[in-house]
Amino acid sequence: MNKLVTGLASAALLASSSLALHAEETTMRISLQLPLKSHLGQNVLMFKEEVEAKSNGDITVEIYDSAQLYKDKEVPQAVGSGAIEAGVASLTRYVGDIPMVDIFYQPFLFDTEDKVRKAVAPDSPVRGPIDEAIKDTGSTLLWWQAYGGAIMLSNGGPIATPADMEGKKVRVFGKTLGDFTEAAGGAPTIISGSEQYLAYQRGTVDIGMTGVSGVQSRSLWEVMDTITVTNHADIEFVVVTNTDWWNGLPAEHRDIIAAAAVNAENAVRDEMASIEASAYAAAEENGMTIYTPTAEELAQWQKVSQPVYDTFIAKTGDAGKAMLDAAQNF
Repeated sequence: MNKLVTGLASAALLASSSLALHAEETTMRISLQLPLKSHLGQNVLMFKEEVEAKSNGDITVEIYDSAQLYKDKEVPQAVGSGAIEAGVASLTRYVGDIPMVDIFYQPFLFDTEDKVRKAVAPDSPVRGPIDEAIKDTGSTLLWWQAYGGAIMLSNGGPIATPADMEGKKVRVFGKTLGDFTEAAGGAPTIISGSEQYLAYQRGTVDIGMTGVSGVQSRSLWEVMDTITVTNHADIEFVVVTNTDWWNGLPAEHRDIIAAAAVNAENAVRDEMASIEASAYAAAEENGMTIYTPTAEELAQWQKVSQPVYDTFIAKTGDAGKAMLDAAQNF
């Protein structure tokens, strides 16, 4: 009788343990500075839907868009410290810890889609060292999000040459873009993406730098009337997760999240050209003037940019020079 009771008890314990393992649940909060309607927001939403479907609801993904929890500049520290499980941040927000991230903001370095794709390919000589360095911040890279080329916003006319920027206050979103602005005679001010609208509306700055998709998602045509298509930098965002949280997940959950991240990265990269085309069309429909500089005007911009390259190499040493050499040979 005792053996029967013991056997039944063991079976019950095993069943209970199995049920508990199967019922293990994971909640993943993601901070996003952009509106959910933006293409980055829709990309995170795609990730959420795939993860929740593939996990049969065992993983819940909560998206906090429009900087509800953290501004862009706060995301690296919030995720690295474990204050939140994951977040989306502009790549340049890591420049304090990883100066080499500003390879993507060297003026006119990645001026074609082909060059961008080669640079952001996993394990490329440009992206590989960045992914590795992010690990030292307490975070693990999940996927990269394409945001397109950097353009300039203004009122009353385009910013066709450096002369048009001279003496003007310029919204930038990274130190290297600030160096570029100073080289062209402007005065840079770092302003988070979520604060752009008010900065333009209040006249805090005269010129803005952003991606054209941001013009659409933030309705920036309400406060600026001209886009100058310089494409002087490649804007990349990264989705990172806290490393300790990630390592503590069941292997099955990590596999589901990792697979969805790959799909999300490929989708947003492949859609970028059409996203930008739609954003330009929307800007024109809402009264904006779109100006594309001539080859001669672009040459003037490139001429004033050399000090930016020199500063990058000085800050990043041999590692940065190797990345720059690789990028110039793409």
